Amino acid sequence: MGRVITLPGAFLATVAGISAFIGFGATLSTAKKTDPKYFNKGLHGSPELADAGAILALRALGWGTLYAITGTTCLCYGIWKLSGAKNLKEFRIKMGNMLPVLPKNNPPTSRTEFTGLNDLMTYLAEDYGKKSVKEK
Repeated sequence: MGRVITLPGAFLATVAGISAFIGFGATLSTAKKTDPKYFNKGLHGSPELADAGAILALRALGWGTLYAITGTTCLCYGIWKLSGAKNLKEFRIKMGNMLPVLPKNNPPTSRTEFTGLNDLMTYLAEDYGKKSVKEK
């Protein structure tokens, strides 16, 4: 049985597609106005320019990966050192004591099943956050 595309889902997909198309067109227009010579070279398939673009993209990917891994590692190591933990078990206990305790929701006290996106949005806009009958 196939999924039925709902009207809100189709609307969001249409808006996203139009936004991407307009954004891409605006970027191309800006690139052409900035440097029409190289824009036309790339448009007509200059192999040298394509190779330079691929090399630039690989360099950017490499540096981005290095920055992401280094930044995440430094952040995690800094939090570990600030906690003063000696091992993973001690770190887990210290973090558990510092962070707020999340209440158990078993069985759930609010709705967990929705018929569609409209039902979910209606619930979030109107019903969510109101006190339940038990709390009044």
